[in-house]
Amino acid sequence: MPAFGQGSGVSESEKDLDLLKKAALQIDQQIAAFYRRQNLPVPEVTDDATFLRRAFLVSVGRIPTAEEGRAFLEIDEPTKREDLIGYLLAQPGYSSHMTNWVFDLLRITDGRVGTTANNEPYRHWVRQAMDANMPWDDFVKKLLSSEGDGWAPETAAVGYYTRDRGMPLDNISNSMRIFLGSRMECAQCHDDPFGKTERHDFYELAAFTNGQGTLNQNHMRPLWDELGDEDQRGEEYRIAQILWDRVYGLSLSGGGSGRISLPSDYQYRDAEPGEVIGARTPFGRTVRMSDKKDDHMGRQELAEWVTTKAGTQFAEVIANRMWRRVMGKGIYEPVDDYIPANKTHHPDLVNVIARVMHELDYDLRSFQHVLLLTRTFQFSTNPKASVVDTGDDFHGRKIERLSAEQIWDSLITLAGGDPDKKPRRTLDDRIYHNGRPVLVGKKSMPQLSKEVLALESESAVREYFAKLVKEIKSGGGGGGGGDSMMMNPVQKYNNDAQVRASELPSPAPREHFLYLFGQSDREVVEAASREPNVGQVLSLMNGFVQRQLVNNSGAHVYKSLEGASNDKEKIRRIYIAILSRPPSDEEMKWMLEEVEAQGESGYRNIVSALVMSSEFLFLQ
Repeated sequence: MPAFGQGSGVSESEKDLDLLKKAALQIDQQIAAFYRRQNLPVPEVTDDATFLRRAFLVSVGRIPTAEEGRAFLEIDEPTKREDLIGYLLAQPGYSSHMTNWVFDLLRITDGRVGTTANNEPYRHWVRQAMDANMPWDDFVKKLLSSEGDGWAPETAAVGYYTRDRGMPLDNISNSMRIFLGSRMECAQCHDDPFGKTERHDFYELAAFTNGQGTLNQNHMRPLWDELGDEDQRGEEYRIAQILWDRVYGLSLSGGGSGRISLPSDYQYRDAEPGEVIGARTPFGRTVRMSDKKDDHMGRQELAEWVTTKAGTQFAEVIANRMWRRVMGKGIYEPVDDYIPANKTHHPDLVNVIARVMHELDYDLRSFQHVLLLTRTFQFSTNPKASVVDTGDDFHGRKIERLSAEQIWDSLITLAGGDPDKKPRRTLDDRIYHNGRPVLVGKKSMPQLSKEVLALESESAVREYFAKLVKEIKSGGGGGGGGDSMMMNPVQKYNNDAQVRASELPSPAPREHFLYLFGQSDREVVEAASREPNVGQVLSLMNGFVQRQLVNNSGAHVYKSLEGASNDKEKIRRIYIAILSRPPSDEEMKWMLEEVEAQGESGYRNIVSALVMSSEFLFLQ
C-alpha cells in the first residue's frame, strides 16, 4: 500500500516544499481576511474521506484504488494530507489529467476533417509537454512561435496552427481567449459593441500571424494536379496523399509577415478596404511591425508579447484557470473573460496568486501543489446558499458533477486497478496507405517528412515520388483497396479498453462512454458538458459498468475483498473502493440485509447501486 504517512515526497523537479507551504499560507491569509471583513465564521476542515476523494479527483482525475483508500483512511499521521498531495503530484496520473484539460483547451483531435492528415505528432508533443511539466510560458511560446516540420519532435508544436489551417483569424481569436482571456472574436467582422476592441485592432493583431504557408509544397503542386483528376484517381493518387496531406500538410512556413490587408468589406473611416496595415498589439507594452515589407518574425514577436509584455494579464489568467481547476470556481467567471485585479471582488487575492504563479516560473504542477496545500482547499462544502453578495464565500470546493473523463477513469480504476500502471499510448509514426501501415522497419513518417521537405525542385519531388510508389507497391503492404480516409492509429482501443481517457481517440467515437457523458467534441474551446441525460442512465445500467465491473468477477473492486474476514468487512471495503468512505451504521444495516437475502449476488447489487449514486458521480 502507498506510504502516505511516511514522508512520501514529490518529484525532484518540484519546488522546495517550504516555499510552496509559505505561498499556501499567503493565500489562506487572504481568505482569512475576507472572512473577517464579511464577519463570517471560518468553515470547518472536511473529514479525511472527503479530502481523500477530493484530492484524488482534482489532482489525478480518478478515485483512489481500494488499496490507496484504505491506506490513507487507516493511518493516523499528522502530515498525511500533505504527504498525500505530494504522492499524487508525483504520479503519472497527474499528467494524464492535465492532458485532458489541455486537449479541451486547445481543441486537440486525432484526425482532421476533409483530409487524410492527422494531428498525431502534435498530440504526442502536447502529451510529452505535460509529462515533462513544461512551464506554461515556455509551452505557450513554443505554440505561438512554432515553424517547420510537423513530424520533427522539436517543431511538432506547429500543429497549433496547422490544426486550424485556412482559419488564421479564428486561430488568433482563440489564442487571445485562451492565453490572455480577451474575447475578440466579434471584432473579426465589426467593432465589439460590448467591449473596447475595434475591427482595426483585431486585424493589427492578426497581422502578427499572417502569411502562413507550407514548406516547399509548391514543388509538388504540378504532380498533385496531374494525379488529382477525379476520373483518374488511383493507387498513385492515394500514395501522393501521404506526401500532400501528411507531410506538406503538417508543415508550417512563414514566421508571420507582420502586415495584413484589411478585408474588402471593411466598413470604418479609419482605413480603406484592402489597405495594408502593420501589426500592433492592443494593450500592454506596445509592439509594432512595419506595414512596408514582410518581416517573417511576427509569430515570435506575438509569443514574446503574450507571455512577457501583456502586463500581468498572462499570469492572472492562467492562475485563475488553475484556481478554478482546483477550487471548482474561478475567482472571477468566466475565466476566459479577463477582469483586471482591481476590478474583481478579491483584488488582493488575484494579485497574490498571479505573483505566486510568476515566482514559480509558471510551473503549473507546483502552483496546483500550493493550492492543494491550502486550508481553503480543505474547507467543508457549504450546504446552504452563500450569504455574500458576490455569491462566493470560499466555503469549500464547489459541488459539481464529475467530467466524462473523471467518471471513465474512476470506473476503469474499479474495474482494473490503478490505470497508470498499464502501457501508455505511444506515438504512431508509421506510414499509412489504404488504412494499413507500409514500409514498416524501413521508413517512418518523421524520416519520410524530413526527406520530402528537403526536396528543392519539382523534378526532385517527381523522382522521389516515383521511388516511393515503387517501394510501396513492391512489398510495403497497404494493399486491399481500403479507404485511407479511414486511417485510425488507435484502432486497438475498443469501447471496453480499460485505459485512461487521455490515451483514447480524441474526441471519443460517438458510441463510446466518454461521448455519451459529455466529452468535448474539441471543435470549440472547452466545449465539454456535464449535463445528465437518459442515455447516461441506460449506459450505467446496461453498458460498460455492467460488463466490465458489476458482472465481472475479476474486477479489481471484487479482488480487493480478498482476505476480508466477514460480510461487514467486505461491505466496508466496497464502500471505500467506490465512495472513498466507510458506510454509515444505517447503510451497513441495509447492505447486510441485501447480502443475507441475495448471497454473493448482493455484493454485485451493492456495487451497481453505489456506482449509479449521485455521491459517486459528483465531487465536493
